[in-house]
Amino acid sequence: MEELKLSEMLKCQMELWEKHKAVWPPMEPVDARNCFLWMMEELGEVMAIIKKKGEGAIMSDATIKAHFTEELVDVLMYYLDVLNRYGITGEELSEVYIRKHNKNMGRDFASEHSRFLGGGE
Repeated sequence: MEELKLSEMLKCQMELWEKHKAVWPPMEPVDARNCFLWMMEELGEVMAIIKKKGEGAIMSDATIKAHFTEELVDVLMYYLDVLNRYGITGEELSEVYIRKHNKNMGRDFASEHSRFLGGGE
């Protein structure tokens, strides 16, 4: 299968919301906070797989990897719901991502980490 673009994923989440909007919370910024909470719950499920099965099983057992990936997709879906609720487009996110990536490429993380832990000035 071909990779989805971020804009396509955002559209998919809006389609899902449209189908269930009579019973799901409105597509409003104030409701994004609940999406963050549900996203954290799904992250807990991801961590439970890591804790109970381990990295080795995730990498070597197709069934475990599929379950792990599905839970990561749940996290991503709630994240996309947050983006939709705040009206953040795929283009906006991509632009900021590239800017942040370029900034991080010029950072000295080892030095910053050392200062944070009291090893520097």
